[in-house]
Parts: sequence; structure tokens; C-alpha cells
Amino acid sequence: MKKHWFCVVIVLLVLSGCSGKSHDINTPPVADGLPQPDNLSWWSRAAMNAYMRFSSWRGERSGYITLFARDGVVIHGDAVGFKDIADNLPMTLDTQVRIASMTKPVTAVAAMILVEEGRLGLDDPVANYLPEFADVQVATSHTPDAQGHFPLRPPAAVLTVRHLLMFASGTGAGMVASPLQAHWNENGIHAHDGGTLRERVAHLATLPLFEDPGTQWRYGASADVLAAVIEVITGQMIGTFMTERIFQPLDMEHTRYEPPEDERAGMATVYTQDVDGNLIETETHYDPDWNPGGGGLVSTVSDYMRFALMLWNGGEYRGTRVLQAASVEQMTRLHVLDGVLAGGGPGGTPGIDGLGWGLGMAVVANSEATMTPDRDGDFWWSGYYGTTFFVSPETGLVGVIMTQNEPGEHSGVNYQAYVVQGLALAGL
Repeated sequence: MKKHWFCVVIVLLVLSGCSGKSHDINTPPVADGLPQPDNLSWWSRAAMNAYMRFSSWRGERSGYITLFARDGVVIHGDAVGFKDIADNLPMTLDTQVRIASMTKPVTAVAAMILVEEGRLGLDDPVANYLPEFADVQVATSHTPDAQGHFPLRPPAAVLTVRHLLMFASGTGAGMVASPLQAHWNENGIHAHDGGTLRERVAHLATLPLFEDPGTQWRYGASADVLAAVIEVITGQMIGTFMTERIFQPLDMEHTRYEPPEDERAGMATVYTQDVDGNLIETETHYDPDWNPGGGGLVSTVSDYMRFALMLWNGGEYRGTRVLQAASVEQMTRLHVLDGVLAGGGPGGTPGIDGLGWGLGMAVVANSEATMTPDRDGDFWWSGYYGTTFFVSPETGLVGVIMTQNEPGEHSGVNYQAYVVQGLALAGL
């Protein structure tokens, strides 16, 4: 049953009579002289185009941008719908979008750069860099006592940098509802009107951990704490470090943390749905005065494809090495075997059986159990507004898919990018 929706999409293709069409693409291959690989099948390209156009036409999403590479060479790109409906501005391959949690793998790469340089150790206690985490406590119950306090105990393991990269730090957000979860929501990193990343993360150390470090994957604040560690080591804001060590070397010239309001003209509008299901604009902005490690970046499909191809190619893109191959291998092998997204994730993503975690991104542990036609060893991550990227080592396919829709009471789960991903993988 997990692939039944492919039949629906093929019916849409036949009814629409639409054929997929690649736009002009200027993202170079990982190296010069690579042979031109086979494109996606004609029906796969046509089905993706038909699905995206139908979804945009019916007002399900405002528009889509996609880019795919195979064996290190970009083979197909498409943009449909609108980046701004009111101004009749079309989506284009260079449209800038908010990528939200797709910031997390970038933060992980930034940390691994420091690991390679010997400035950071995977098994270093977090308290070595953020002293307030020496006193963190674990809640023994997720329900407070009669006095409104959560019962606490010391953690059974020291919180380390590895735990942050594994998303097994015990910090909370986006999981199963409970009084402790509500406490984190009310006091978490985005619950303050101001403050630097360092100040916000310091406050997190006063909140009870959900469980002992290293025992459970949790969609929480691990990447934000990791970014604060990076800032302490480098003496720079995480965005500045990313720009100098990742974005500039990879020529990701359109990628940065969300700019001030007067510099957002080229960005796609974020929509949600009203009670009648109509697309309406929504105000969604990060404070440019601080850079979270778990979200906040703005990028394009071409820029993020460069980042994804760097990972596919073992840390190198067009002669520029960002990471050693051994570091990428460590990031993309299984460190957490299961339980990833067990309580939901970015964009309302449901729990996914068969999905594990590496260091900073999801890794497919059992493709037979997942809901999409992926392969064991594929690695990926998504963003709150309907963006995703994936790298499929077995097939050589790399994809970046972007929409801009904020989940809400009437908007539904952002599943559309996964449909497009499935059509691409099925067309090999």
C-alpha cells in the first residue's frame, strides 16, 4: 500500500497530457570531464511536472522548484507555479526560499570541519564549551508534581558533542504532547523576544532533559546547542563561519541566514491555507540578530545542490574539499538505528518506520519499511516549509525539492516533496 499514490499520479499524467521539461541549468558537475549520465525516464519527468502543476493549479501549494543530479552531473530541473501569487511572479530555479530544518545538516558539516581541525572532539563534554550544561538534570516524570515541579535526577551519561549530532541530547521539541513538552514549548529557544544564540542556549540548560543523553533520538534543540558550541570555539556567529568555510568555497552565493526585511524582495512568499482551503500569505521570519543552528537559512535549489553533491562526492565539489571522505562516511552511516521522527518532525512529517540517523541527517535503515521508494543507505533531511534534499548512493541520484507552505490547522502535512522524490527514484 505504501506506493499506491504512484497510480494516482500516473492517472493525473494521462489526463493532463503534460510532459516534463528541463529548464536551463547552470549548476556544474562535481568535476569536469564526467560522462553524461542517463536522464530520468520520460514518464518520471512528465509525471513530476504534471503532479506539481496540478497541485499548484488546485491551490494545494503555490509552486515548486526541483533539481536532480545523477553520478555527479545535474540532469533535470523544473520550476512551476508562483513565488508570489498576488504579483504574478513565477517560481524560477534561482528563487530563494526558506529552508528551515535543512539548516541542520549544514550545522553538522560546520561541526565536522572543527572536528577535522582538532578544535572539537565528538566525545568532548558539551560543558567544556558551555559550562552551564554541567548541571543539566533529567526529568523522571513528564508530568509535574503537586507543586508544579518536574521531579529530577542527574543524567546517567555526560552530554557530549556526539549526542548533539545524533539528536540524542535529551533536549525537546516537536514530539509527543506532554506537560514537559509544553514547558519546553513555552521556554524553548524561540520563546524569547531577544537574545543571542549563546544566551538562548544557556537558558535551555535550565530546562529538564526528556531522557538520558544517548538513549533516544528526539527532534529537539540539539543543532542549536551545537551551533552555540561552534560559536564559542570560533568566536564567530555560526552564519559567518558557514559563509567562510562552506558557502563561499562551494559558490553558494545565494545562501545565508534570513536577511533584514528590506532585503527579502527576491524570496518566495510563504503561504498557508485558510478555513476554506485557500492559499493566504503568512508572516514567517527569523530575527536576523541571531543565527539558530536548527533553522533560519535561505537558499536556492542550485546552491543546496552544490552542498548535496559535495556530500555525495565524499566531501569535495569541483576541486574544493570541505570535508574528508572519512568524515562524510561517519556522518552518513547509522548511529541511531530507529525511532527517528517517531513523534513527528519538520512540516508535520509523520513517524517513519525504517528510518535511522547518522550525524546531522536521516539515514535509511530499512527501505522495505519506509513509506517512500528509497534505498538502504540513502541520506536526507527536510524543512518545515516543504523543502527536502536526498542523496541516494546506490542509484547515484541526488535531489533538491522546494515548496513554501507553512503547516497549520487547515494546510495539512507537507508531503508533496516526498511524492516528487518518489517519482524521481521510481523513474531510474
